[in-house]
Amino acid sequence: MASQMSTYLQDKVVNLSLRNTAYTPPTTVYVGLFTTTLNAAGTGTEVSGGSYARTSATFSASSSGATANSANIVFPTATASWGTVTYMGIYDASTAGNLLYFAPLTNSKTIDIGDVFQISTSNLTVSLA
Repeated sequence: MASQMSTYLQDKVVNLSLRNTAYTPPTTVYVGLFTTTLNAAGTGTEVSGGSYARTSATFSASSSGATANSANIVFPTATASWGTVTYMGIYDASTAGNLLYFAPLTNSKTIDIGDVFQISTSNLTVSLA
C-alpha cells in the first residue's frame, strides 16, 4: 500500500524547505487502523476497544524518494470485533498526535475476536515521487 502525505505534514515540509521554519520529526512513528475513509485532514474513524492500540513502525532508509517498513507491524490480538479495516495512518504519537501519512489498504480486512492484523515487511511504502 502506498501512502499520501497529510495536510499537517505537507505544511511542515513546505515551511521547512521554503521558509526555514524548524520541524522536529518524531523519534517513533505509529500505525493506526481505520474503519472509514481517512483523509489528508485526519478525518476518519479509528478502531477502538477490543485491545486495539496503534503500533510502532520502523522504516528503511529512503531511496529515490521512497521507503518501506523494515519489520513486520503486528497489532495486538483483537479481544472484540474491530470491524472492517479499510485505511491506515502513520502518526507521530501512540494516541492523539498528528497524522503524517495515510493510505487505503490494498484489501479491506474484517478483524474479529482472536485475529491479529499484520503488515508484513516492505508492504507499507511511503513515497514522495
